[in-house]
Amino acid sequence: MYQNAASPKARKPPTLINHSLCKLTQKNRHPQTSQKRSLSLRVILRNSLLFFVASSVIGVYVFRWLPLPTTTFMLYRHYEDLIVDQSFKPIQYQWISARNISPNASAAVIASEDQQFYQHFGFDLQAIRSAITAYLNGGRRLRGASTISQQVAKNVFLTPSKSFIRKGLEVWFTLLIEIIWSKERIVTVYLNIAEFGDHLFGIEAASQHYFGIPAKNLSRSQAAMLAATLPNPLRLKAARPSSYVLRRQNWILRQMRNLGDARNLDAL
Repeated sequence: MYQNAASPKARKPPTLINHSLCKLTQKNRHPQTSQKRSLSLRVILRNSLLFFVASSVIGVYVFRWLPLPTTTFMLYRHYEDLIVDQSFKPIQYQWISARNISPNASAAVIASEDQQFYQHFGFDLQAIRSAITAYLNGGRRLRGASTISQQVAKNVFLTPSKSFIRKGLEVWFTLLIEIIWSKERIVTVYLNIAEFGDHLFGIEAASQHYFGIPAKNLSRSQAAMLAATLPNPLRLKAARPSSYVLRRQNWILRQMRNLGDARNLDAL
């Protein structure tokens, strides 16, 4: 009779078994929770990527025809004013159509910034190779080889920060611009958004500010002077050109003649 009675030691195994089963159940639940979180993260990333692609394509497509009210780079200038000077300085900017821009202005920026503009698809591979070769041969830093299309992409859609992610976005927007816009549209946008001085953007505002004339009346010499300041318009002044700016202006005028002669020969 005493042998059949359940002792305390006899009652412990079921408790240990139940405890072990609970642990196993909890362990089995964790993989499911982890899988759900991983799936949820993938869905969020996928939807974010799809949204970015769709919105960027739509944005580039819309500005194929519509004038740009502002650019990311202009907004960044306002941000700098607020952070550095705690003030707001208005930007001189006026969009104009292609027919109101002198052909001299287009010829000057192409001769100055991107002579292979009509031949490449957004990226000047020869200039990129030359920049890399110069750097590998002892250059202190990698020289820029940005095309007009790349400059439009980063000034319209991106901030001036430097990172691999930003460079990847620049490539993406450059390809979109080249696919969706015409070459003439790219030059028109570039001339309208280029910085020509402190808070001075666009060929119309620059023409009025420096020469007191509309952009459609720019002469070759005046267009070349404005193009000569584009590498660094905050340091290179069209109003008070240094000897370097004057030399650069003369070089651009020679390149404009050379490119014009080459196009005339190609047309024959």
